[in-house]
Amino acid sequence: MKLLSVVIPCYNSQDYMRYCIESLLPGGEDVELLIVNDGSVDQTASIATEYAKKYPTIVKAIHQENGGHGEAVNAGIRHASGLYFKVVDSDDWVDIRAYMKILETLRGFVTEGKSVDLIISNFVYEKEGAKYKKIMKYDNALPEGTIFTWDDMKPFRKGQYILMHSVIYKTQLLRDCDLVLPKHTFYVDNLYVYTPLVHVNTIYYVNVDLYRYFIGREDQSVQESIMIRRIDQQIKVNKLMIEQVELENINNLMLRDYMLRHLEIVTVVSAILLIRSGTEENLKKKKELWKYIKNRDEQLYHNLKYGIMGQLINLPGKAGRSISVGAYKISQRLVGFN
Repeated sequence: MKLLSVVIPCYNSQDYMRYCIESLLPGGEDVELLIVNDGSVDQTASIATEYAKKYPTIVKAIHQENGGHGEAVNAGIRHASGLYFKVVDSDDWVDIRAYMKILETLRGFVTEGKSVDLIISNFVYEKEGAKYKKIMKYDNALPEGTIFTWDDMKPFRKGQYILMHSVIYKTQLLRDCDLVLPKHTFYVDNLYVYTPLVHVNTIYYVNVDLYRYFIGREDQSVQESIMIRRIDQQIKVNKLMIEQVELENINNLMLRDYMLRHLEIVTVVSAILLIRSGTEENLKKKKELWKYIKNRDEQLYHNLKYGIMGQLINLPGKAGRSISVGAYKISQRLVGFN
């Protein structure tokens, strides 16, 4: 069995997928690279096939009709034969030295017969044109060099979250929790990282800057103007996060607190984008989102709406909305997210 399966979702990725794949090939026979061609109409399919022929024991090319990022990840989970599972998007890459450290850690688990549900490492925002690169580290909150549980964590700082770029899940855990991401939906990375957390008992933190998250392409899904155009998909994911995890049923206080904060930032982003769009239709959608949350879970509604961030994004009137957007812009610069 391979140590690690890495799925690389590709849609019209001919211009940058090689750099991603080449950064992962040094893992050698310990790693399985699953290049999922998600109905591309450029040279993505032939590049995937080329690598599969050149490295038949390492690379598999999976060709499917277009189903979106989530369906590409689903295909990866279905085909994975590795003990652990990682998603690396085709315009991102990994740092080779950090990658070697991760594989050494996974190898150690197998040799010592240890079972770990989730491995967390750091990631770097490779933001085009940025003078300094923001690194999402976790050494202030997570113990190093030991297998730990949620009880051993310290509280995360504001703006500090476990994202798709940070996680390597045990493959069987993803299957056991029946994780299936929705088709033709952007922003499902939030579901990918959030939903399985309630099934995680053991965690290990490797303090290396593994994942390089590129931000800068004009057609990138995290560009604000594109997110506003796709706001219905952001809201869909926001609601699915609420529906798939009943926070009040989580007994561990540290985990529940973290998941509430993660849900809070996704809800804040939904609300701010609806405000930023400036249309009456989207302001109405913002009211509908809060109504949906209130009808589904009164306590969750109270926690989200009357926390500091919730109050900030619900200031009344046009002036209040301007203050909300201003605060959001400041937090963008401080945290480094798009």
